[in-house]
Amino acid sequence: MKNKINSQMLKGILSGSILLLLDQEELYGYKLGEELTKFGFTDVTKGTIYPLLLSLEKKNLIKGIMRESDAGPKRKYYSLTKEGIKEKNQFILQWSKLKSSVDNLIGGNQ
Repeated sequence: MKNKINSQMLKGILSGSILLLLDQEELYGYKLGEELTKFGFTDVTKGTIYPLLLSLEKKNLIKGIMRESDAGPKRKYYSLTKEGIKEKNQFILQWSKLKSSVDNLIGGNQ
């Protein structure tokens, strides 16, 4: 496992990260992948992103709307639902607590 993040750990973090990005603007799948790459998620494949989008949509955390594109076929743009906004806020709280706990362990603090 050469510098790769555990896939189960990454899946949960990616779901929250997708919610964070979609809170800023509507994005389609490919563009979402590009945005994740900008923030350091360089090992995330499109085969990972699309199932997560489908799962988030099934949970009613995001909604997708097909729109015309200037550069080819229609694209499905995703945005947060009210439930998605609540979940994003919950993710931020949980991440803050988890990050603090792990940082304490790494630093040897009690």
